[in-house]
Amino acid sequence: MKVGILQPGYIPWLGFFEQVYKSNQFVFYDDVQFDKNSWRNRNRIKTPDGPLWLTIPVRQKGHISQTLLETEIAEKKRWPRKHLNSLKSCYAKAPYFDRYIDDLSEILQQEWTCLVDLDIALIKYFLKELGIATPLIRSSELGISGEKTERLVSICKALGATTFYEGAAGKNYMEEKKFEEAGIRLEYQDYHHPTYPQLYGDFIPYLSVIDLLFNCGDESLEIIIGE
Repeated sequence: MKVGILQPGYIPWLGFFEQVYKSNQFVFYDDVQFDKNSWRNRNRIKTPDGPLWLTIPVRQKGHISQTLLETEIAEKKRWPRKHLNSLKSCYAKAPYFDRYIDDLSEILQQEWTCLVDLDIALIKYFLKELGIATPLIRSSELGISGEKTERLVSICKALGATTFYEGAAGKNYMEEKKFEEAGIRLEYQDYHHPTYPQLYGDFIPYLSVIDLLFNCGDESLEIIIGE
């Protein structure tokens, strides 16, 4: 039983979806501290002039401990139009643009209040289009408290995990002994970013999954998982 636990981000990169695909159960870590200008509310697409950040404006409540669950979108009209116009301008000539743009427009233009709800709605849409059917749950639904590694171990135990599939960055802060004591194997992601056909010259890695879907359509999952 392999469990993955990640904070939901805005239109995430390919490695996020590889973690979901390789997990038997995936947890949206939605009730942890929000970091402004992180991947939670922004990501990059490709333009003729290089990468472009798409950023959702959010409200800061003035306290350090603001969680992702508490983070609200600052205004609800202008940024969706701006993001959609950027997608249309940059990807209108991509092979699979027409397949996805109407669905994305519908999701982005809904009246979202909480950032995390939008992030998860988009991720679920991408998972459906990619054909990834991993069971999903939000950490806020589990009622499990604790700090840092201790809480991750508790979530894994509650879900019956024998393996915790962690991102590569976790090597810098994970208390590995706590997983060992709980009898849970700790596996770090070792993701080798694939190359695939893109518009506008030389390949640029680490963009939003939107770039892959617009360019590769049905082949996107095979590209993500390297098969």
